Amino acid sequence: MVVMKGTLDVFPPEFLERLKRIIPAQQWELVLSTFEQPKPTSFRVNTLKADPATVCGELMTQGFVVDPVAWCPTAYILRQKRLADLQETRGYKEGELYVQSLSSLLPVLLLDPQPGEQILDVAAAPGGKTSHIACLMRGQGRLVANDHNRIRFYKLQATVRQQGVSFAQLTRRDGASFGRTDAGRFDRVLVDAPCGTEGRFYTGRASSYDYWRPRKIHEMLIKQRRLILAGAQALRPGGMMVYSTCTFAPEENEGVVSWLMREHPGVVGLEPIESPIPNTMAGLPNWEHVVFDASIHRTIRVLPTLEMEGFFLAKFCKLLQNTSESHHR
Repeated sequence: MVVMKGTLDVFPPEFLERLKRIIPAQQWELVLSTFEQPKPTSFRVNTLKADPATVCGELMTQGFVVDPVAWCPTAYILRQKRLADLQETRGYKEGELYVQSLSSLLPVLLLDPQPGEQILDVAAAPGGKTSHIACLMRGQGRLVANDHNRIRFYKLQATVRQQGVSFAQLTRRDGASFGRTDAGRFDRVLVDAPCGTEGRFYTGRASSYDYWRPRKIHEMLIKQRRLILAGAQALRPGGMMVYSTCTFAPEENEGVVSWLMREHPGVVGLEPIESPIPNTMAGLPNWEHVVFDASIHRTIRVLPTLEMEGFFLAKFCKLLQNTSESHHR
């Protein structure tokens, strides 16, 4: 795979220097090349409204060609025709499908929500993962979808309405407040945290990377720590939490996970992740003189491909004995 010189010229040198210390040397050029072309359009069928066979059959009659995603039975990659064409279809307009990147399907699959459970999506906008959760819950149970940002909350409302997620309770709160007001209430919690979005960098779109500054990383991790702690506190004993970002920065990934494990011991434990995809690597053991928690190898970083964005995932279980929680807030 030949890497265009443009990638090295366009991206901030400090970002590339950091990335080179994260990505295994033998995969460096391949990963760098993935930033040079847009990802194909992918979508998920909304099983609250339609079944995959019917949706795909209708698309085929209109000249669309789609490939199924082997590890997500309701997801497809658009191979013929464009996103703009898909957005003109009846199925898209009526919420029978939702355009979603492949990597962003992973957090909900890992969370594995079940019908009848109480589930919290603590930073839910624009609502794609909320809709995915609702599908796996089959519309049964209690689903709280929250986003504190006013503009993003309106997007969440629009998505939930279009996707027919009528049983979801939408809230616009500081996500950190759930740890105080809803402690021990939820069976599962998704913390898809606001992040530096480095996994979505694309050389052909300057707006995807020209905001990048090292200080942005430190601004983000303050928010991320508050949200991951609240998510852990909102879990019932034995409950499951997934923490995810679409960035490479270890400070926002392994660093946040390790902070939770060390500053609030006895609250949650990291669970091993059985990845359904091959393009992953274990969490880094250390970064810039900081040695992470010994269990950090149970987290995974999704390496970008020509079809997938960079991502990070961690899965936690709320410990049955968490008496130390109140002493470390």
